[in-house]
Amino acid sequence: MEFLPPLLTLALVQVLAVVSPGQSFLVISKLALSAGRAAALSASIGMGLGSIVWATAAMVGLAVALKNDQWLYAALKFCGGGYLGYLAASHWRHAHDTSLGETRETGNVTLSRAFLQGFLTQLANPKVVIFFGSIFFAFIPPHAPTWVSLVCLIIVFFNETLWYSIVAFAFSIRKSQNFYYRAKTWMDRMMALILGAISLKLILDALRIAIGSFEG
Repeated sequence: MEFLPPLLTLALVQVLAVVSPGQSFLVISKLALSAGRAAALSASIGMGLGSIVWATAAMVGLAVALKNDQWLYAALKFCGGGYLGYLAASHWRHAHDTSLGETRETGNVTLSRAFLQGFLTQLANPKVVIFFGSIFFAFIPPHAPTWVSLVCLIIVFFNETLWYSIVAFAFSIRKSQNFYYRAKTWMDRMMALILGAISLKLILDALRIAIGSFEG
């Protein structure tokens, strides 16, 4: 039970980060509109696997450093809080933006090509790199057992694949697309408020850890 709260928090924060419209959202929505639902779903799976690559790299590269370095742990929490604050501000600032850019027919896109496009899009997405480089370990304690890391990878894959699959279904239906345009403003602002609250908590936690290490 010790690791349930941080895992649930990680899942929530990642969902909020994933659903923020960006490069990956644009790719899936365009594929759904121009190449069909199957191609967009294939790309969604590719994005899920691409996220696992970044999550695994983060765990392998940072686990040793975080184990005995409270200052680094506090710094990552602080950076994570700052990044969430940035996301919150971005959600709020662009709440009225409804443009998906130009959509155009792409011809017959094979499922393998769509999968590769999704996978490479995720690998090249700066938001994903920053997320797993700072937010990921802001929630999971450095002494967490191996099974917690495996659960994290499952959460990452599930959230990414499920959300972009939903986008694929939604943007292959014109009525759903129109609903998104109408509801986007209040949805984005609600996400901004939630992200802002979590951002503040992370920053305060980081300051507490840093002060405790300094006093110790």
